[in-house]
Amino acid sequence: MPTIARARTYADQTINDPNLLKRWIQRHRLSDALQILRDANPSGGFEVLDFGGGDGQLLQQCIEAFPGLRVCLYEPTAGMRREAEQKLSRSGNAQIVADLGDLTGRKFDLIFCLEVFEHLPEKETTEAIAAIHGLTRPRGQAVIGVPHEIFLPALVKGGFRMVRRFGSFDGNPVNVIRAALGRPPITRPKKEITPGFFYYRHHVGFDHRTLERSLRGKFEIVSRWFSPLRVLGKVFNSEVYYLLRPRHPVT
Repeated sequence: MPTIARARTYADQTINDPNLLKRWIQRHRLSDALQILRDANPSGGFEVLDFGGGDGQLLQQCIEAFPGLRVCLYEPTAGMRREAEQKLSRSGNAQIVADLGDLTGRKFDLIFCLEVFEHLPEKETTEAIAAIHGLTRPRGQAVIGVPHEIFLPALVKGGFRMVRRFGSFDGNPVNVIRAALGRPPITRPKKEITPGFFYYRHHVGFDHRTLERSLRGKFEIVSRWFSPLRVLGKVFNSEVYYLLRPRHPVT
């Protein structure tokens, strides 16, 4: 009987990736997020939203750590939502939505948005920042996590990508060198992931400094750190994180 190959899930590409380093970074990202939730010391009625939550792995761990937690996952892609539904189906406190319109009027105490903004073109970035701001309680917080894709980290990552897929957009030596110099390519190939919603597949070309300027319009940046090893700072780390509080008009 022929062997039928199992379709790769999102977890196969992240926390269960064959690459040991990538697997460790992905799992460290989840543990960092969980620590932020612990620091928030959630009590009764505390609500968490994972914005672009993928397969629901983060919220699954949040629920395991705090069984009474009320969680919601927003994920616009159907395949990811199906995986999230399987993970979160046993929790009576989990809601999964495909459309932000389903969250109209809702407010959350803590919003996670990890590994999302590097994929968003300018229009989608502006809309996502506004949406997260509108969904955060006045005293709530948001956590944004993105890859570090400029300077030395870009050179190291680019080297691996060139070995694996030389000549592709993210394995192109010119694009890698530009990112390493702090001037990543502005024009990036994008595609429509769902009707009317475009995204960038590749991380190359993303610059967290541009995102940071956009975030400041709607949020106060409480802290920024580099991961997975904070003590190494921005030079030797592969991720950037922001802890945010929403700005509100003075009345």
